[in-house]
Formats: sequence, C-alpha cells, structure tokens
Amino acid sequence: MLNRAVLTGRLTRDVDLRYTQSGTAVGSFTLAVDRSFTNQQGEREADFINCVIWRKSAENFANFTHKGSLVGIDGRIQTRNYENQQGQRVYVTEVVVDNFALLEPRGARNDSGNQQNGNAPQQNNGNANPFDNSSNNSSNNNGGNGSSNNSGSSNNGNNGANNPGDPFANSGDSIDISDDDLPF
Repeated sequence: MLNRAVLTGRLTRDVDLRYTQSGTAVGSFTLAVDRSFTNQQGEREADFINCVIWRKSAENFANFTHKGSLVGIDGRIQTRNYENQQGQRVYVTEVVVDNFALLEPRGARNDSGNQQNGNAPQQNNGNANPFDNSSNNSSNNNGGNGSSNNSGSSNNGNNGANNPGDPFANSGDSIDISDDDLPF
C-alpha cells in the first residue's frame, strides 16, 4: 500500500503548537496550495489542506515559520472521526507531516509578512557574504594602509561599487571578455 502526500504552499495562519498530557508537541496548521489550472473567470483557486506535525519537528516548524511562509511538506493522508459535543459524527482528513522544507530565504521568514517583491534579502547573517564589508572589516585593509573601505558604515549589498573586491559590482565600466574566456 502507498500513502504519500507531497505539497508546496503557504501557511494560512501561524502554527497552533500544543502539547499532549504526556508532553508530546503537536502542531496543526492549514496549507494553501494553488491549483494548477484557472477557473472560468481566469482566477487561480487554492485548496486549503489541514496538516498535523508531531514532536520536535512540530516545535521547529512552529519556531521557523509564520503566516504566509512558503513551505514544502512530505507526509501521509490520514482520516479519523469522532463524536462532537452535539452528538454528531465528525470526519476529519488531514496530512500527517513526516518531513518539511522551508522554501524562502531566512530574511523573508524573519520579516513576518513584509513582502520582498521577489528580491533576495540584502543581508543574511546565516551565510556570510565574502564581499560584504560589514562581515570582514578586520581583513579588509586596502593594500596595507590600515583603513577600512566602509569607514564604519554597513554595506548591505545595496551599493557593490564601494567594494573593489566584489567582481560582480556594478561600477558602470564595460567588461571586456574574449571568446577564449568563455566556457562554451
């Protein structure tokens, strides 16, 4: 028998993290997954899929995501039913998450709802940028004269022309490349 669900979508709200009486963490959330086709009005609809995640994964997932976070999950579909307080039988279908992946850069996750407009974050402290002056002030001495290029100001990647060590800086000069330098 095979029961696998692989989904990519956005959280509709923050993860509801709770603990069982035995102390086991359980997180529940709803994932909005866009459909691959449009309706008659040309709009793309979404399915809202209930998900559950358990134990340490639930704590990590709740700590690193928020409403609107783009995530990928891998799990299995599970159905259950119970009788509510009014005596009615309630049927629940949900995805029990085995693995997840955070599909946005750390800066987008930390901004809690601020849109990045498709641009990568300018500074990511988790992965130091070797061309970022603010992360290597002590090693940048500009040929031995002892002065730092950024003079105490932070360069968040907004103006790469101030850093002569950045080969991708936009200094306005043309780049001469011969055919011999191309790899194809």
